[in-house]
Amino acid sequence: MAEELLIPKTTDRAEIYNALLPQITALTETESDLIANLANIAAVLKEAFGFFWVGFYIAKEGQLVLGPFQGPLACTRIPFHKGVCGASFTRKETIIVPDVEAFPGHIACSSASKSEIVLPVFHRNGSVAMVLDVDSDELNDFSEVDKQGLLAILRLIEKKL
Repeated sequence: MAEELLIPKTTDRAEIYNALLPQITALTETESDLIANLANIAAVLKEAFGFFWVGFYIAKEGQLVLGPFQGPLACTRIPFHKGVCGASFTRKETIIVPDVEAFPGHIACSSASKSEIVLPVFHRNGSVAMVLDVDSDELNDFSEVDKQGLLAILRLIEKKL
C-alpha cells in the first residue's frame, strides 16, 4: 500500500471514503510516528479528492500550530478562539462552512478558499489534540458524507493518541 493508492473512478464521495479507509488503516497501523501518519493522511485526501488544501493544526503553546499539510502556503499559527479552526477546537465539534466569506471571523489564509470543513481530533481524555482542516476552492463543497468519511479516518489517529 505504501507505494500505490487505489482510488475508485467515481464522483460518489461515500464510495471513495469507503475505499480509502482500509488503505489509510494499512498505512497507519504499523507506523508509530504521528507526524508521518498525519502527512500521509493529508496526502491521501488531497490526491483522492483534489481538495484545495488539506492539513492538520496541532494544539501546542496555547494555540493551533501548522502541522503536516498538502496545498499552498498556510497560516502558521491560529489562536484557539479565531477562525473556523479555532471555533472547531473550542466547541469540540465539526464545522462545515459552505461559504467562508459568511463565517464571522474567518481567517483567509488564501483568497482561493471558498468552503471549508474542520474536524477536531481528540486525545483519549477528551481534550482536543488537533484539528483537521480541509478547504475547497468551490462553494458548498462539503456535506455530511465528508463529515462521516473524515471522522472515520480521524478515529484511526485518535487510537494512537
